[in-house]
Amino acid sequence: MKLQINREHLLLPLQKITGVVEKRQTLPILANVLFQAKHNQLIMTATDLEIEMRTYLDIDCSDEFEFTIPALKLLSICKSLPDGSTLNIEEKNDRVNISTGNNRFSLSLLPANDYPSIQSSSSNISFEVQQGILRKLIANTQFAMAQQDVRYYLNGLLLEISNGIIKTVATDGHRLAFSQIKAIENYELKTQLIIPRKAIIELYRLLDESENTIRFEVSSNYVRVHLDRTIFTSKLIDGVFPDYEKVIPKNNENKLVMDKSELKKSLRRASILSNEKYKGIKLEIKEDRVQIIANNPEQEEAKIEIDLDYSGKELNIGLNVNYLLDVLNAIIESNITIEFKNKDSSILVYGAENPDSKYVIMPMRI
Repeated sequence: MKLQINREHLLLPLQKITGVVEKRQTLPILANVLFQAKHNQLIMTATDLEIEMRTYLDIDCSDEFEFTIPALKLLSICKSLPDGSTLNIEEKNDRVNISTGNNRFSLSLLPANDYPSIQSSSSNISFEVQQGILRKLIANTQFAMAQQDVRYYLNGLLLEISNGIIKTVATDGHRLAFSQIKAIENYELKTQLIIPRKAIIELYRLLDESENTIRFEVSSNYVRVHLDRTIFTSKLIDGVFPDYEKVIPKNNENKLVMDKSELKKSLRRASILSNEKYKGIKLEIKEDRVQIIANNPEQEEAKIEIDLDYSGKELNIGLNVNYLLDVLNAIIESNITIEFKNKDSSILVYGAENPDSKYVIMPMRI
């Protein structure tokens, strides 16, 4: 088998799929990418047994072949070569030889027949959505996903569709992020999927901000996404996501509007002297200003005041400064609204002109 291919033609799809490759694999073959060629098309597949990504390239090669090759080594080789290089790839004696100019590489192979494939049941739900819309929804919420929580259903993102509205929700038990957009016409079914954290991160990398549509196919235990010349498949988390509607506080008595940029800068300054482990700060909210206070076990302290127009109750609220900064980074509006009932209640944060994305942060004892 011999194949000639332009470096850039191979590099771009290779960069897409190598994020799926398991870095601490128990099976050596999971460190490899599967190459399959037929009908002048090269199919590259990577999997970690939970996620599978397959991408298709047109090639000028009528040979049919299949083998697996170390994914990250191949990616590093392609990155190191000059732009515009033509790679000569040849399979010979259980090795793949790659050459271009004065560069020669020889990589070991593993049999293609041993490469695992995700076998999902037939889909019973399908829908389409614009790439840019889904990308925005994920960007608004993914930061609140839990990591390795014993409540496994929190280690992912809820994707819900109801009456044509797409919602994404994530929570780690200390904060919650919610976003929604009316995006699908003539879709009456209510659908809920919990997509694992790693799958969300990899899917987000594939999406652009265009109006190009992607197709979802959902079965009882898998979701498959078709976009451009890539097919992305992930296991779903089998669990019940918390009732987020009950978590989002309503009928809040106190409300203040602040300049997002000024608040973000002030929080960053105050966080310098916050407790390195707990990252707690205190907001002292008064009629005409809010004071941000941070201190640490070394008895160091930061106090920063921001003027504002506020007519609610004077009170103090303790918060994790990183959680609040994550929310401010997700909001694109220049002004933000903060609502709360009392010092012991969760706070609700959203862009002053965009209540379709809401963020809840639990209070801390400071």
